[in-house]
Amino acid sequence: MKYQRLSKEQLEELHVEFINFLSTQTITAEEWDDLKLNKPEVAEEEIDIFSDLVWEKVLTNAKYVEHFSKDQIHLFTLAEDQMQLIAIKVNNKSIDITTKEGYQWLQDNLLNDEVVFYNASKEYSEDKNGDKFALIQQGANITNGELYRYFAKWIQDKENG
Repeated sequence: MKYQRLSKEQLEELHVEFINFLSTQTITAEEWDDLKLNKPEVAEEEIDIFSDLVWEKVLTNAKYVEHFSKDQIHLFTLAEDQMQLIAIKVNNKSIDITTKEGYQWLQDNLLNDEVVFYNASKEYSEDKNGDKFALIQQGANITNGELYRYFAKWIQDKENG
């Protein structure tokens, strides 16, 4: 398995897609019930294949991911040939930006000396989707990019005076 198995809840949400997947494998509902009962390892393998297909599509379509920790935000745009990062670090131990109050403090204090911005970019390895999945395994979430675009514009405006 290349990625990770979808959770029971995710599989339930993708019930129709899974049925379609089984039909492309020429597995009927009766055969599926039989596999689950008599050859659970084969049924597990089919779920793993389906999970990888879903992850592959999700990762291919992902354009932004973000990761929040107590004192940092990592915002990535997943361009065609590289990942670009905007990192925001709060150098104040009393602020936890994962809380509503801490995030509000950050919003109100973007120009504070305790708030530091970093930019970086990184070429993908041979496995672009594997690189994206590694970010997710480290706690990043796929997003619509609103926060990345906000800070990219904010930084550009700040640099342009």
